[in-house]
Amino acid sequence: MIERLLKLPPKHTYFLFGPRQTGKSTLLSQVHKPEETLTYSLLKTEEYVRLSANPALFREEVSSRDRRVTHVIVDEVQRVPDLLNEVHHLMEGPSPPSFALSGSSARKLKRGHANLLAGRAWTYHLYPLTHIELGSRFSLDQALRVGTLPSVYLSESESERARTLKAYVETYLKEEIQQEALVRNLGGFLRFLPLAADANGCVVNYSNIARETGLSYNTIKEYFQILEDTLIGFLLLPYSGTPTSRRRLAKHPKFYFFDTGIHRALAKKAGAGLERKTSEYGAAFEHFVILEAIRLAAYKELDLDFSFYRSASGAEVDLILRAPDGKISAIEIKSTENPDESALRGLKSFLDLCPKAETYVACLAPRKRKVSGVSILPWQEVLENVLT
Repeated sequence: MIERLLKLPPKHTYFLFGPRQTGKSTLLSQVHKPEETLTYSLLKTEEYVRLSANPALFREEVSSRDRRVTHVIVDEVQRVPDLLNEVHHLMEGPSPPSFALSGSSARKLKRGHANLLAGRAWTYHLYPLTHIELGSRFSLDQALRVGTLPSVYLSESESERARTLKAYVETYLKEEIQQEALVRNLGGFLRFLPLAADANGCVVNYSNIARETGLSYNTIKEYFQILEDTLIGFLLLPYSGTPTSRRRLAKHPKFYFFDTGIHRALAKKAGAGLERKTSEYGAAFEHFVILEAIRLAAYKELDLDFSFYRSASGAEVDLILRAPDGKISAIEIKSTENPDESALRGLKSFLDLCPKAETYVACLAPRKRKVSGVSILPWQEVLENVLT
């Protein structure tokens, strides 16, 4: 059994969000003892139909529970948002249980103005496995090739991993998004997905994608929002700088899928190899390091602001981290053991804008060294340094 870094509260109501197959149900079953827990899985058709038809049944059943039951789990709560009204009512009654409310999509909750319990519930996020959680099982090449969803990474064979990734893309990203009525034009959305895969790690050009799919600019923006709301991807915003420097910086975001394996499956490369010293490997490595930084920062509750830097002259830095105390770290990501001076160009440009920033190159180097004031480190050590 793999121990997850996320620590859930044993005696407080909370939301647990995360994409499908990240291990939410497994983690909940480890945290809460079966004899003390009442569990509702809205993935079960009969449970979904019963409670969506009459949400009051939930309140009546929880109120009538055995008093030894101290926790109530509702899995995929976004499927019946009205249950949150019942949860709120129960929390204000005598001797309420603690609720664990998991979900793989925040879209229905946000767009439907669902009752989010007025701040009474804490919010947590669960991600695919990190290199720290995998420990001795971790292989960088495997993580880049197939991602780190538990059901994929821990499979016994490459063929199983490829099949699971393909099934995830074909069933969840297509069928379930359609079932939840998140898009009216499914054909247009399916034309959009491979182009979104092509845009992974790039500055998003909504107009180009709209032209290639035959859809409107606003529709493309809405489709990217759907991927964000269903936790399938996220937008990385450009570094804003100071008011006087903003005119010289990029204004459009980059887009990343939540897992390297899911991205490769959408790009029709689920079963393909990934060779070192290729541009494809370098892009996957950059994607992976950014994902690890975001995941580990969330688990450590560091409240960092993430962005990327691009100047008008084209100088770039892959990841900028701003801490609440104002400390800024700039990270260039290179899939090489020996980054040369060209790897420092973006960092030097950023130092002109922000001279007090700490600068790093996260790479495959075996040992630390320093060049022109920039720390060149193994990528794991960079994450240790900036996530403390």
